[in-house]
Amino acid sequence: QVRLVESGGGLVQPGESLRLSCVASGSLVSINSMAWYRQAPGNQRELVAHITTSGNKTYADSVKGRFTISRDIARYTVWLQMNNLKPEDTGVYYCKITTDPWPNPAQEYWGQGTQVTVSS
Repeated sequence: QVRLVESGGGLVQPGESLRLSCVASGSLVSINSMAWYRQAPGNQRELVAHITTSGNKTYADSVKGRFTISRDIARYTVWLQMNNLKPEDTGVYYCKITTDPWPNPAQEYWGQGTQVTVSS
């Protein structure tokens, strides 16, 4: 059974940094992409950062220049480096791994989420 374990969340002041980690284990077919999402109470879960197998990266406008996503596909690991954190970055952060849609249907795997709180 595939499982994703996240770590690295915490309570920080504005301007400080955190590095989130997510490691997958179990039987996992070819990876298509990895991503980080976040969700605050009363809000929709939003895409924060995304990286393809080829290494192309995309970010939400609100985090561009401050966050960096990276991954090691062979080790089923994805990180999110978060610098210059702001109060509006507060939320539960989730990692997601998707598999190739061939020859089997694509699958999504989610982490349990880790809390990030930025408070002045």
